[in-house]
Amino acid sequence: MKVGAGGWLSGVRRIASPNCDARPPGIAIDMLVIHNISLPPGQFGGKAITQLFTNALDIEAHPCYAQLQGLKVSAHFLIRCNGEIIQFVPCGRRAWHAGASSWQGRSGCNDFSIGVELEGSDHMPFNDRQYKALARLTRLLKRTYHIRFIVGHADIAPGRKTDPGPCFDWPRYFAMC
Repeated sequence: MKVGAGGWLSGVRRIASPNCDARPPGIAIDMLVIHNISLPPGQFGGKAITQLFTNALDIEAHPCYAQLQGLKVSAHFLIRCNGEIIQFVPCGRRAWHAGASSWQGRSGCNDFSIGVELEGSDHMPFNDRQYKALARLTRLLKRTYHIRFIVGHADIAPGRKTDPGPCFDWPRYFAMC
């Protein structure tokens, strides 16, 4: 796995999301934001996450999807429960993953971050395959983009977001990186 032109990784599946735009000029990527996601909540392995990130989610398919109507979101990467890494947005572009956010006095964290979604929830532990894939991806991104900060979505949007949640094992993850 290596980072190619424009920030696409080799060796991972690509599903291009339209939910991205240009990063502001002169802004260095120096943050990695860890999220979790499951659609429907608590269910894993389906197509709903990729459909959400590509604006193709059938809001009639599940009652909880109604609240997602018209939502345009993405992340750079998704790590499935089986450890598969899917890339939706090249790292050189701004994915729409953090929303209203700030870190150490800087607002708009999408401008300077890479977003990684883990398939999961706040209430279930993540598995070995996910930690291994996340650590491998993190090492590569740190070498390429000189990542200085690794945070959870809850850290940059406190009170609004809780992910990756209390079941995410930060010491284990950092030891693997």
